[in-house]
Amino acid sequence: MIERFYLKEYLSFKEVELDLKSGLVVFTGPSGSGKSILMSSILSSFGSASSDASLCESTVSWDLDANEHGIENDDVYIFKHIKKEKSRYFINNQSLPKKVMSSLSSNYLRHLSLRDFSDFENENLLLILDNRIKKQNHNIDALKNGYKEAFLEHKRVKKELLVIEDEQKRVTELKEFAAFEIKKIESVNPKISEDEELLEIKKELSKKEKALEAITNANAIFEHEHGVFSALDVLNIENSFFNDAMNELRAVMESAEERFNALDEVDIEEVLNRIEELSDLKRRYGGIKEAIEYKEQKIQELQKYENIEITKGDLASREAALEAKVKDLANKITALRLDELKFFRDDLNSYLKELYLRDAQVEIRDAEYGVFGKDEMLLKLNATDLQKISTGEFNRLRLAVLALKSEFMNKNGGVLMLDEIDANLSGEESMSVAKVLKELSGHFQIFVISHQPQLTSMGDQHFLVHKKGDESYVRELDFDERVDEIARIISGESITQEAKKFAKELLSLQK
Repeated sequence: MIERFYLKEYLSFKEVELDLKSGLVVFTGPSGSGKSILMSSILSSFGSASSDASLCESTVSWDLDANEHGIENDDVYIFKHIKKEKSRYFINNQSLPKKVMSSLSSNYLRHLSLRDFSDFENENLLLILDNRIKKQNHNIDALKNGYKEAFLEHKRVKKELLVIEDEQKRVTELKEFAAFEIKKIESVNPKISEDEELLEIKKELSKKEKALEAITNANAIFEHEHGVFSALDVLNIENSFFNDAMNELRAVMESAEERFNALDEVDIEEVLNRIEELSDLKRRYGGIKEAIEYKEQKIQELQKYENIEITKGDLASREAALEAKVKDLANKITALRLDELKFFRDDLNSYLKELYLRDAQVEIRDAEYGVFGKDEMLLKLNATDLQKISTGEFNRLRLAVLALKSEFMNKNGGVLMLDEIDANLSGEESMSVAKVLKELSGHFQIFVISHQPQLTSMGDQHFLVHKKGDESYVRELDFDERVDEIARIISGESITQEAKKFAKELLSLQK
């Protein structure tokens, strides 16, 4: 539920702070006092509406899962919309995009004044129907779980079979291509790092002549080696350091000379041709390692093509068995739903009668198989498509569907926000809406703007929105103040004793 709401500097409101209760929360007040502005501000704090308020802030106790957005689990979350030069949105001081904020809150907050068809979506209607079936101790959950598992497996196997069948049409071409690719790579027979070694040989060959000439010139130093030893003896200097250096230098020169002389046996044309072959593979497959891996992949594919008939037969048998299972389970689920449909329709129409609406027609027809079965629920109001009924009828029909759904809900169904749902209704119609909302308030926290005494009297909490001069204020009313406000709604600004008496009677009925 929303436990607290704070608003600062928005149009005629300077500052508002509301401590909110569960159940049915009613806002009343004269026209133009700012009730819709206040409702919009509450929605704005959750990113569900736009507002130019400096601050809209709501404190909620929702089981929010927002770890992926860097928000740690907590008992209480503070949703906040701040508007300075631009709008910014926060949950527990963690900045979030408006879209993310709205998405997170949409699991708990619904604005029923919008013409939203989600309550009439097939999945939602089937869920209500299935929960009613479950109440009769039918094992529908096990059937649905078994069906869903079989349906998804059938879908996977069928997709795999289609791939196999498509491959089979092209199997000769695919086999030839795989064999060609294997032969192409095997004809080169590349080795890991071979290209690097050959490039090093090519580099050595390119400088062989120049290197050998340099070695020959350098070897002249050894002709003067004896003279150095003699000079060191005359100078009485230990010559071991010079002896070690000359031996190391001699070894380096001999090794280099042997390495370059060994290249006499290398055919430069063969090296260049081999490098070109390996380069072609690298250009085609991305590298020597990749070419070898690709060859192994094609070998496996070739084996699969050889066994494609066996694989196809196995998959076809598996697909047929799963299809039969899916149809059998779907038919069993449909049978249970058809048995319950009459009672669903009767109970829905009972709510609609309370709401002074015409009967609804509900039927189940076959549709494409999906994760919920093969059933599609169609709902009309007195044979009229939902897109063509009035907004008032639409919202009252939604209330009836929500009432059916709430029979199987726990206490915390979230927050419903309604803007003047009882507008332009007669007293009896308004009372019927009030009774249904009161019933729903056992499962939802409901915010409603009302201009009718019947719904107003049902509130668990009643706020008056009013103006003094150009500034709007909101305050919670006690019993006597509620009597006066309901009397004002009944008789206008000139409150009569009869209106006060009727207001007391309405409020007394709620005790």
